[in-house]
Amino acid sequence: MPDNGAMTLRIGIDLGGTKIEGLALAPDGTELARLRVATPQSDYAATLGRIADVVDRLEQKAGGRSRVGIGTPGSISPYNGRMRNANSTCLNGQALDHDLSALLERPLRIANDADCFTLSEASDGAGAGALSVFGVIIGTGTGGGLVIGGRLLDGPNRIAGEWGHNPLPWPTDDERPGAACYCGKRGCIETFLSGPGLSASYRRAGGAELDAQTICDKADAGERLSMDVVDTYVDRLARSLASVINLLDPEVIVLGGGLSKLTRLYREVPDRWARYVFSEQVRTRLSPPLHGDASGVRGAARLWPCGD
Repeated sequence: MPDNGAMTLRIGIDLGGTKIEGLALAPDGTELARLRVATPQSDYAATLGRIADVVDRLEQKAGGRSRVGIGTPGSISPYNGRMRNANSTCLNGQALDHDLSALLERPLRIANDADCFTLSEASDGAGAGALSVFGVIIGTGTGGGLVIGGRLLDGPNRIAGEWGHNPLPWPTDDERPGAACYCGKRGCIETFLSGPGLSASYRRAGGAELDAQTICDKADAGERLSMDVVDTYVDRLARSLASVINLLDPEVIVLGGGLSKLTRLYREVPDRWARYVFSEQVRTRLSPPLHGDASGVRGAARLWPCGD
């Protein structure tokens, strides 16, 4: 395989619970190759091997040795260097960066998948050109990331953007104390705004066991219970993002994850958050992702700035 010496090519890996996606970018950001494979289930060693195989195959296609960035569920603890809070539980407690770096024989950069999403959208996506971008994931879980001046903020505890594990703001009486969250608390934003949280809200209101997309489809079709549940979801999202605006005042908030595909959110949530934001007007823009499901892997590649 040719070696480009300075390794100006960049490869991003999006390590998900069911799939591993890889992307090779040229120095100018042009996509050179893309690959998606299944994630080995509950097998840490096999997962490492699968990532190494994806990197090798992408380098063969791109024609050069590359810098590699990894987007992961959870994050690496700054205190013991091991993975934590990953819903792919075989990663937790493992020295992922050390083990992958040794296997690939090069330094790596690793960040939470929501951080990678935000970096992608802030670089050349829906938040391009903005000084401050808050990226939101609303899907199986509820995560977030923050980019300021083009730089990803992780913080000393590496939890910047973890808005989903704050309590739901301005709760009503029937929202207290809230459902139990896997983090050990009750009433976290994630328990209300994730896809499973929306499904749970529908069940509590007397509905059947339905996934979030079906609930939203029924609401669009005019089914009253679904309409009420989705309306409550919109208000909860507005409250939760208003608290982000009150704290960070970002220029752009970009939504990602499965629920970000609900077009009504971009119209109705800004109408609602005006009730909660501590300002007579709200200039923050709420946007869908420009790169859609590809933002995570693109952001992982961009953990290495071009030419770094």
